[in-house]
This record gives sequence, C-alpha cells and structure tokens, in this order.
Amino acid sequence: MDRELAHVTRTIRVAGQRAMDLAQKGFDVQTKKDRSPVTTADLEVDRILREMQQTHFPDDGWLSEESPDDQARLAKRRVWIVDPIDGTKAYVKKMPEYCISVGLVEAGAPVLAVIFNPSTDELFSAVRGEGLHVNGRPVTPAPPAGDRSEVLVNLWEFRAGRWADLDGGILCRPMFSIAHALALVATGRVQAAMTIQSQNEWDMAAGVLLIQESGGTVADPMGRPFVFNQAIPRFRGVIAVSATAGNELRPFLQTHADRARGKKKR
Repeated sequence: MDRELAHVTRTIRVAGQRAMDLAQKGFDVQTKKDRSPVTTADLEVDRILREMQQTHFPDDGWLSEESPDDQARLAKRRVWIVDPIDGTKAYVKKMPEYCISVGLVEAGAPVLAVIFNPSTDELFSAVRGEGLHVNGRPVTPAPPAGDRSEVLVNLWEFRAGRWADLDGGILCRPMFSIAHALALVATGRVQAAMTIQSQNEWDMAAGVLLIQESGGTVADPMGRPFVFNQAIPRFRGVIAVSATAGNELRPFLQTHADRARGKKKR
C-alpha cells in the first residue's frame, strides 16, 4: 500500500489547498435534490481525486458523493470511496470542522484511509495492520482529559434533544463532519461518536479504518460491522468508541441508541 498511500497523501493535500484557496476567493453554492449544499470546492476536490484514481489506479472502482454512481464498481475487488468535502455546511460557514475523506476498500473492507482537515493541516491516515498516523507519525490514542466522556453526536439529533437523557457523566456536542469526528475518536481526543441517522459509505469508509487501527471499536447501532461497496451505499448510523474510553461506555451508548431507535419507530 505504499504506492497508494503516497499518491493519496500528495493528492489530498493538493485538493485541500484548492479548497482553502476557494474559501478565500469565493465559491458558488447550489442545493442538491436531497436539499444538502454542494459547492464548487466539493466538485473541484472530487475532480482532483478522481484524476488521481483514473491515472494511477484505472482498474479500481470509484464511489464518491459528488460523482454519478457507476454500478460497475460492484464487480471490482478494490474501490475508492470518497467524500470530497465532508461537512460542506461547516466549509460554507468557514468553520474548521470539515475534511476530505478517502478510503480504499478491498472485498468490502477498508484497507487504506486518509482524512485531511486543511483548516488545521492535520492528515489522519492508516493502512490495514500498520496503525494510526497523524501527519505521517505514529499516534497512540490519548486518554480522556477530564472526568466526563465527550461524545460527538449528529447535529440534527443534538438540536432535537435526542440524546438529552444521557446522564451528567457524558458531555455531548454536535459534529459537523462524521468523517472528522471518527478521526477525533481514533486519536482519543473525544471518547465516542454516535448517531442513529443514516450515513453514506463515503462518510464512513476512511474513519472506520482509522478507529480499527487505533484499537477502538466501531459498528452500526445494532452492533453489526460495516461492509462497504454495497448496491445501496448507506448504513443505519454508527457508534464509534475510542480505545482509551472506559469499558462501560460502549454498552452505555448502545442502551441509549436502542431506546432512541425504539422511539423513532413509533
């Protein structure tokens, strides 16, 4: 994976600089059919990463939020799964909580992950079996800084009060990018990230491997592992927990997720 990692690392930094340049010079914003925003920066980053894949790995499949979905990917053993800018709303508002997310999956499992936050110049990366790295250096997840576990939750769920019944031992705050949130969980800067809202494969592919390589746990709210490159590339949420979180945190969050899922069905 050295060749793949080198190409992705170099290209994602070029794409990040392009996004930063557009943030300064100005960009257009449009609304997609699902009412989410897309900017010229999203499309530019997508183009830059797509050119890398087509030039250096033309036999691989491709799945990106900002590209038409070519179902030919389903017959490919290796597929690049990309979110050009995860957290577009944060990007538009000039909040440093967006990122570029690139994952490479083989036979449904992520084997390479790179998440880059150009605002903070932090590049989180992992190759299967080689641990977590930040800006090229090995990283061991940090232990919690305080007495209360910090958990990142979906912005809509936070505003709706879905997790208001978590007791005082948990500090919930909203996330603006699920990919960036998973990177923070992997490093131990926060203890967990959770949502029972649907997530796309491009939101998750890179972050899942970062957490696995850091020793954390990550699964859907029913406890099932993620399998990527599906015909319908969506999952029913995620619970991700840092390797340094207490053993009781995952079951505690699972209980609340089960309760919230029950309320959602009624």
